Amino acid sequence: MALPVPQIQIFGGGAHARGKCDVQDYMIVCIGAGSFAEALEWSAQVYAAAGRRLAKRGALHGVADEGGYWPAFKSNEEGLAELLGAISDAGLEPGADVAIALDIAATQLYRGGSYHLALEERALSAEQLHAMWLRWIERYPIVSIEDPFAENDAEAMRAFTRAAGERIQIVGDDFFVTSEKKLKEGASLQACNAVLLKPNQVGTLTETLACLTAAREAGYRAIVSARSGESEDVSIVHLAVGWGVPQLKVGSFARSERMAKWNEALRIEEALGAKALPFPARKLFRKS
Repeated sequence: MALPVPQIQIFGGGAHARGKCDVQDYMIVCIGAGSFAEALEWSAQVYAAAGRRLAKRGALHGVADEGGYWPAFKSNEEGLAELLGAISDAGLEPGADVAIALDIAATQLYRGGSYHLALEERALSAEQLHAMWLRWIERYPIVSIEDPFAENDAEAMRAFTRAAGERIQIVGDDFFVTSEKKLKEGASLQACNAVLLKPNQVGTLTETLACLTAAREAGYRAIVSARSGESEDVSIVHLAVGWGVPQLKVGSFARSERMAKWNEALRIEEALGAKALPFPARKLFRKS
């Protein structure tokens, strides 16, 4: 069995931080790590560096719901620049050792046919938002974007997948809600290329596994994920390992309900020892 690659939140925004910035999760993925333990070690270094950078600038408001820092950014793109700085400050190389993953949660931004960026006091059409995501992909080592458009904006999701799906992972969370039926509908539209799996979102493990099976049949990647409101239960870590799901997203490198899950994965890796398959980070996310 192989350990999943963690997506770890560094900055929390959107509903996780009272709307102080529009992007819900600025995360890192340790694409150069050789083990789960090394990925956690690097993440701890980046997390600490990011906190120091924000504090030095007087831009640290506190800690967001999932444990990431609650930042005071002047623009949403500033969060990406700060991530690059934190990665470099930690002695790691952006794009080679550590890459960026985003959760936009764009449904929260969508009102009256437009996407509203409150931090920047502007509204964008789907086409304008599409162009902005493409610019970000060009400028920053982004390997994954979750919910880049609203859950009901299937055409925008399809167009973005057509434009960027060969280069990055495009994840459906609100778009699929761990539903086998919605996954199959999305696959028929060629919208997204990955699915977020939340057992307590769909209600049962049977339904979660059915969605995973449908994703695999469609050639979609999968990520087992925690929720915003969590306990210290670690069951989803065992599901990710046992089902062979190669990615895990449970929040930040802080708060006991988040660290309980990261630590459980670490214990599983230690228990497997030489029986563990190679850590899949290097082959999962290598930008062409």
